[in-house]
Amino acid sequence: MNDHRLRRTPLATLFAKSRGKALPLPSRLARLYGEFRMPVPRWRPLVFGNFVSTLDGVISLKVPGHEGGGDISGFNEQDRMVMGLLRAVADVVIVGSGTMEGDPQHMWTGAAICPELATDYAGLRHALGKQQPALKVVTSMSGRVDLSLPGFGGGARHPGRVLILTSARGAKRLAGQPGARRVDIQVLDAARASPGAVLGAVTRLAAPKRVLVEGGPLLVGSFYAEHLLDEQFLTLSPQVAGREQDDGRIGFVMGRQFAPQDPRWATLTDVRRGSSHLFLRYAFARTG
Repeated sequence: MNDHRLRRTPLATLFAKSRGKALPLPSRLARLYGEFRMPVPRWRPLVFGNFVSTLDGVISLKVPGHEGGGDISGFNEQDRMVMGLLRAVADVVIVGSGTMEGDPQHMWTGAAICPELATDYAGLRHALGKQQPALKVVTSMSGRVDLSLPGFGGGARHPGRVLILTSARGAKRLAGQPGARRVDIQVLDAARASPGAVLGAVTRLAAPKRVLVEGGPLLVGSFYAEHLLDEQFLTLSPQVAGREQDDGRIGFVMGRQFAPQDPRWATLTDVRRGSSHLFLRYAFARTG
């Protein structure tokens, strides 16, 4: 997708609550997205998630070669722009090992998802006082991740600082790989990577203000379970993917069930439109 098309297709703001602080977007990003506000974090980092979903709630087709969000959005350039924007304002980007496996060549930066706007994302980070790329955090209690992948520095491009949170057994497995020196490895004292433990480890290392959780659905579900997801960005793609019984197609929260006993209700705070795609933003009551 070329840069000229991106310049011609700004999002239309249909509804926006005036909340938080307006961020200093470079002129081209401001033209494409509009005003972008984020709450000022207190007590703990602001934690927000981002997904693209079909009309029928599918976030991955679970077909080899078609597992990523591009097939869900139709490789929509405005969705890529928003993904890059959210990564640009984040101090930390958290992904699960399963998400890494689904898109093994990805770098998990704004420039990687929308290279046309790499300079603009860098300018925004500079204006926010962020001199380094966002810390990338990968959770894998098994330690079964391939450190030769580009996202771990196994290529020509530098991914920035990478932290892997794992178990003692997982740390031993990771230490046996040649790329272990390129990443930070920390052991969590738990059977699973709970969101509280993940945020604790990240906060001690990086003191972040904003944390972006990009999945997968099991990881995001655990953040919802502990009331640690403050905002959800959701691109609604005008596609119906369909499901067969037991075909593995998933929604953006898995492994947890909340309703009807303990539902998670949100407040709609922002709606933008790009052609037939809707860009939705929700806020959840903050508990800490």
